[in-house]
Amino acid sequence: MSDKSANTPTKTGYWAKVAQDGNKMGFWFVLPTVLLLVFIVVFPLFMQLYLSVTWWTPLEGTPWYMAWEVFSWGENYWYQLTDPRMWGALWRTVLIMIIAVPAQFFLGMALAYLFIEKFPGRKIFYSIMLTPMMIVPAVVGLMFYLLFQGTGPVNDHLGLPSNFSWLTDVNRAMISVIIADIWQWTPLMFLILLAGMLGVPSDQLLAARLLGGSNWQNFIKIIVPRMKTVILIALVLRAVECFKIFDLVYIMTKGGPGVQTETISVFLYKLTFAELEWAYVAAIGLTILFVLSVIAAKGLSYMVKKDK
Repeated sequence: MSDKSANTPTKTGYWAKVAQDGNKMGFWFVLPTVLLLVFIVVFPLFMQLYLSVTWWTPLEGTPWYMAWEVFSWGENYWYQLTDPRMWGALWRTVLIMIIAVPAQFFLGMALAYLFIEKFPGRKIFYSIMLTPMMIVPAVVGLMFYLLFQGTGPVNDHLGLPSNFSWLTDVNRAMISVIIADIWQWTPLMFLILLAGMLGVPSDQLLAARLLGGSNWQNFIKIIVPRMKTVILIALVLRAVECFKIFDLVYIMTKGGPGVQTETISVFLYKLTFAELEWAYVAAIGLTILFVLSVIAAKGLSYMVKKDK
């Protein structure tokens, strides 16, 4: 009896063995995903960092892993500070962001407030409202490229002559791009803000109405204060996405006329595939990644503080 009981695993030992086997199985299940992330994230990131401190380009005639032969001591990072074309592209990107994102926010907020109450055909209008953001950005760019042609519908309906140019004019080209971006992404802002509004307790709104509160007072004093986190999330998401705008600009204007609508994404695209300045592009990309990461971290920390 004593030998049999000695060979029988205790209850604690049994579950410890099960947990150990489960950890081993979990490791083998997760390993392919980890390797995939290393391949598509970590390796390219280190490769980009390596190239950014050299002068290497494909025109060198040497493989990328020999880029150390043209080591630049990080001069690409310093050159960014004095590159007028890079700063111009950055400013135009920020300009689109500071105009388009607030416009999308206020339009989305107004539309979301209208959709709180039930009305006939609400589901149909809801589906129509979300249609623009379902369209591929390149297709939206082509649509607005055709709309803003001299003989297109915009000039026709506004009564403008066919020689009135939108996409080839220095000032109006940027306006055209911003209008296209607002049209496509206002529905996303509307969707996020509507979800936040529907999360506001209905009994509080009903009590405010019974106490004589107007719709505007209810909106300012009840709805908006309870949506601060949702509003911040919506603004940060759209600001980051707007900063990466590429499809609309490239299809509509290709950054023209000249470089008047050249955003940072279009600038990097041209620098990569037309001028083949891969090391400089790697340095700019890492700088932008670092700055956006800091901004995102600050935004997240602010949201955590607000939740507490």
